[in-house]
Amino acid sequence: MPQSPAGVLPVLAMPFTDDGEMDLAALAGEIEWVLAQRVDGVVLGMVSEVLRLSSEERDLATERTCAVVAGRATVTASVGAESLHTAVRHARRAEASGADAVMAIPPLGTACDDGELLRYYSGIFDAIGIPVVVQDASGYVGRPLSIEVQATLLREYGDRALFKPEAQPIGPRLSALRDATGGAARVYEGSGGLALVDSFARGVVGTMPGPDVCWALVALWRALQAGDQATVDAINGPLTALVSIQSTLDSFVAVQKHLLRRQGALTDARSRGPVGFILDPETEREVDRRFDLLAAAVNAEVTA
Repeated sequence: MPQSPAGVLPVLAMPFTDDGEMDLAALAGEIEWVLAQRVDGVVLGMVSEVLRLSSEERDLATERTCAVVAGRATVTASVGAESLHTAVRHARRAEASGADAVMAIPPLGTACDDGELLRYYSGIFDAIGIPVVVQDASGYVGRPLSIEVQATLLREYGDRALFKPEAQPIGPRLSALRDATGGAARVYEGSGGLALVDSFARGVVGTMPGPDVCWALVALWRALQAGDQATVDAINGPLTALVSIQSTLDSFVAVQKHLLRRQGALTDARSRGPVGFILDPETEREVDRRFDLLAAAVNAEVTA
């Protein structure tokens, strides 16, 4: 079985051309920039605007990402869909493309009971041999997954079952999942780093932030692993101040693309519409101010 992703695993932003097509050349450039920040893996997920891609585009994005990464880091591909049939199709294509793991949100348009959710996730697990990240994305979309559904999947699929709980309140629910599984659940933090310090203390094995400040998450993650509380405190304050501006899925997309463009990782910040958030000039100035404070804090700690 491929290595389970762990550590700092940024969720890539999907670039688009001026006519709305996926810009795969720009995506490759972004991946190279992200890998240069010493991350442990990359992810295609909700912030990659997968819900705005066709099924064929999602498969192509996974294929190209795996080809560009070429084993230098892990790749986790989003495969969640409105039907099990489509989710399985994406999962099989991701495995064939060389992904190390897949990640699946539940269907968004159907109020599934626990039995249906178990059938959905079990169908994905049974179709492939690589790990599956069970993503509760209800901090942005959908409804929370029950702790029992997640614990059942761990009992049935063991180490192949990974978890990204984003339902509020994040910390207590993370601890509930940990306790319900006897500490066996391998969990990722998914709030852009906002809850990383608290989540690390509760036993997460990795974080899936945006790509724009992944260098700050690398520094924070290494400090947490080393027990360097002074560095943790120096970085965590500016990081949470920046991430707190991003309260919706589209605000994460807009801010992250703006900051990627500012750093030269992307040349354009386009998204496919309709969008639920537009970065206005005043918010952009505040984002830049907080970004500068974070960059100064990380640089001071790294060079100390």
